[in-house]
Amino acid sequence: MKRLPIPPEVTGEEIDKGVRQELMSLPKTLADDVARNLVMVARLIDEEPEQAYAYSRIALRLASRVAAVREAAGFAAYATQKYSEALAEFRAARRMTGNVDLWPVMADCERGLGRPERALAMAGEPEVQKLDKAGQVEMRLVAAGARRDMGQLDAAIVTLQSPELASHAVHPWTARLRYAYADALLAAGREGEAREWFARAIEADKDGTTDASDRLAELDGIEFVDALGEEDGSVEAAGEASGTDADTADTADSDLAGDTDAVEDAEPAGDTDAVEDAEPAGDTDAVEDAEPAGDTDTASADAEDEPRAATGTEPETAHTQTVRPETAEAGADGEAPRATPREAGADDD
Repeated sequence: MKRLPIPPEVTGEEIDKGVRQELMSLPKTLADDVARNLVMVARLIDEEPEQAYAYSRIALRLASRVAAVREAAGFAAYATQKYSEALAEFRAARRMTGNVDLWPVMADCERGLGRPERALAMAGEPEVQKLDKAGQVEMRLVAAGARRDMGQLDAAIVTLQSPELASHAVHPWTARLRYAYADALLAAGREGEAREWFARAIEADKDGTTDASDRLAELDGIEFVDALGEEDGSVEAAGEASGTDADTADTADSDLAGDTDAVEDAEPAGDTDAVEDAEPAGDTDAVEDAEPAGDTDTASADAEDEPRAATGTEPETAHTQTVRPETAEAGADGEAPRATPREAGADDD
């Protein structure tokens, strides 16, 4: 079996206590090995889902009869859009534990497989009544998404309308529920209401779980620009302009030097003497007397008034809900993060 590298600081003790207890059915060395792979799954699933999936397959080959391992493998497959595989793993984990917590994400896998009608059927099953409040909200999001998959936009909006949506209390799922509702309203052409609900989603989204702020900015006509890219372009343009000015200056100097040489070569020495002999000394004094003193100052002022090239510009300022396996490292309260299905109304793969 091919193994993947695991940093030495990963000991396996980081996993949830409940998962650790499940692994106690295995020999200690094997349990530690599985635990370390599960920790890698939890660490990589958000940023590098393909790598997380690879670690989950190793854990699965080592301990396929442990429910937590099957669940982690399911979430890793789900994160990489392998919905058929994810659904099989979730079903196996549910058979082992009898737990209904995975019901919403199982229904969402049906959506991912292009079977929204099955997802809707699951939303009406008795298992939904056994879910806690967070699970029921997740199921509502999945059902609304299935309605949209089937082209039933108005029904999707009605599905999301609930006491949880109207509540002013903020829960971990509040931002996503408000966001899904705003997105459905916008799809239905109700832009004013959508703007209001995107704003309410932002109020509840302290961790940046959604991209509600970007969506609201789009509705307000605000366009974000890559300030760094613009600044680099301005500096480069200024550099090119400076180079052009320098080339022009060099060319002018060269031409001037050539003209001077040509004049000097063409002027006979004898003519110079003749001019000097013919020029009365008094004329020089007259010219000097006639030259206004203010001309020098005017020329100097004109030179100072030449425009200077600008060399820079002032820079301008420029979600996707992820699913974590319950094998993730325990948080401050000792509880593993809860798994959540895709956003209602997300495009199916």
